[in-house]
Amino acid sequence: MLREPFPLVEDSFSRLPSQSNIYGLCQAGKQELLAATLKGKVLCFRYQELQHKVRPVAKEVQFTYIPVDAEIVSIDAFNKSLPKRGLVVGITFIKDSGDKATPFLNIYCDYEPGSEFNLESIAQSCLNLELQFTPFQLYHTEVQFAEGSNETVFLLSGHDQRIHLYKENTSLHQFEEQPVEKLFPELQQLPSNVLWLDMLTVAGSRRLSVFGCQNGCVGLALVDQTSPEVLQSWCVQFDSPVSTVQLFPLSSQPEASRLGADKRVGMEGYNLLVTSTIEMAVVYRDVQERGLSWPTCLSESDQWDAVLCALVIDLDFDGEKEVLLGTYGQELLCYKFQPAESGQDGQFQLQWRRSFKSPLLSLIYLDLTGDGLRELAVLTLKGLHILQHSLTSTADLVLERLAQKVSELAVSYELESAKALSSEEDDASAQATPT
Repeated sequence: MLREPFPLVEDSFSRLPSQSNIYGLCQAGKQELLAATLKGKVLCFRYQELQHKVRPVAKEVQFTYIPVDAEIVSIDAFNKSLPKRGLVVGITFIKDSGDKATPFLNIYCDYEPGSEFNLESIAQSCLNLELQFTPFQLYHTEVQFAEGSNETVFLLSGHDQRIHLYKENTSLHQFEEQPVEKLFPELQQLPSNVLWLDMLTVAGSRRLSVFGCQNGCVGLALVDQTSPEVLQSWCVQFDSPVSTVQLFPLSSQPEASRLGADKRVGMEGYNLLVTSTIEMAVVYRDVQERGLSWPTCLSESDQWDAVLCALVIDLDFDGEKEVLLGTYGQELLCYKFQPAESGQDGQFQLQWRRSFKSPLLSLIYLDLTGDGLRELAVLTLKGLHILQHSLTSTADLVLERLAQKVSELAVSYELESAKALSSEEDDASAQATPT
């Protein structure tokens, strides 16, 4: 039985010229999305002010060195770590020449001052790398070095049972492949082809890394980034290919790494969501302390075909995160953690589900309109849906929170006033008492 109605409204739908896949959507900058199609097209989706109204605009970006017969496999983008500046876009594709299919990785980055974030200019500045393996997920993560500097790099999984690292050579103004064990010792000697990868920086210059494999293996590691050295590692085996893995704190409070203090996030630290193509989705709780020994299944998550994508966000603004699952069975599912009652363990319960007209491939939560309220982007086999929060219910929530804050401040002011008055009376009494 569903506990809540669907809280979002659909604002727009943009049809794609051909279908995409689970690696075909990424955020580019703060307010733009890039959607890649299997037939070599890349669309940039943004909101623009047109005729005094903010409207969605989908426009094809002409990235160079992508042949007309190319099939795009994956796309990713990131802003360079400070003090560097610029947007970097990576696209993997397979060129079918008839007798032979050749895979490539194109990395786009413009070093011309003033053009570092101009997508049209970036699309013309390409480094073309021929690959010796079929690419899968293209992922980026920020690496912390011992001297205190940070750098964002690309990690690319492939059918050769390896993860490939691409790092910028600043002096040559280009990206180069480097041995992955140099920065990521946890990604050596993988048990199978990695389909999904996720990483999270935690307190003490440490990193949690997790990968999900084609053979159902899930590997988790706690790494000291300054060495770098694997401090602990865990492994669990599923009976079907792992479609996504995602690390997250259950609470929406600021993460320990951002606080600069060695304290845990929420009551249970960091958790791990694992989805596979046949079995129920599972959340492993408090993985930094308990590894993979505390699983909680998301009931009914296997009832709508394979789960292809997942996202963990605070959708109802209550400070606790919800788990969103997108399925091949055309359903978007939302689960919320219900705390334990006496003598029982806490569980994730299905709050609501929403049907679409084609399988769901990817989910991203970002502020497209620039109004401070994020939208949910849902990539399906047929196109891109943009779902928005109801402005009426959000405004009601803001007024409710403001009224609550005013009430708390009023009570606090009364208490402080009472204390000050009591202190003054005590002082006056002391002065009036004869010595």
